[in-house]
Amino acid sequence: MGVGLSEREAPVDWDLPNPVKRGRTFVYVLPSLGEDLTKVGFTQDPIQRFRTFHPRFFALFDLEQGMLVETVQLREARRLERLLIERWPAHRATAPLLVSDTAGGHTEWFRGIGEEVGPFVRRIAERYGYTLHVPLSSWLRARFVERADQLYDWSQRLLETVEWQAANVAPEGLDPRYAKVLIDTLDACRAVGMELGGLLPPDVLAWYDSVSGGNVTRLFDDDC
Repeated sequence: MGVGLSEREAPVDWDLPNPVKRGRTFVYVLPSLGEDLTKVGFTQDPIQRFRTFHPRFFALFDLEQGMLVETVQLREARRLERLLIERWPAHRATAPLLVSDTAGGHTEWFRGIGEEVGPFVRRIAERYGYTLHVPLSSWLRARFVERADQLYDWSQRLLETVEWQAANVAPEGLDPRYAKVLIDTLDACRAVGMELGGLLPPDVLAWYDSVSGGNVTRLFDDDC
């Protein structure tokens, strides 16, 4: 079997739309799953930003309670972020250990604002006429669907690489990144409610079902 990607080539992310090209800026509110801890900030590329916190951000954050406020100008996003930060100074908290040290995401975390932050953000969005995306899972699903037609070939190439390694590389020399990026991407799609049956080659779907066990909420280490 040929190799879908060069052995020396790093895993390639699924090609997702880049909101920066559309002139959008977003303020995000990300409640943690299973913990009263909330991250706020702003970005022009929410998906990439969330990935920097953790590759499996969809299992770290509550996407049904998460929010995005879409602003026209960067300065508006900065102003809204500042409003959020200054509103709860006594509730500042440290980031979870799972958040990547290189993400620059260890500030603007708050504990104990879960019941207040949603209504406050809604009032601000209504007052200034900002577009509010709630729940966050719906916005993510729409972005994923925009590139769903590329998922078929992309996943096939990744699986070919995984299978080629399994057949030709000693266990100690396996590069787990290919399988991990494929699992993480498909888990993300499933987490936001996408039906993968018609979007993947049959062999990819069979492989994914065999390794995922239908559990997209697990947070595991770098080994697959």
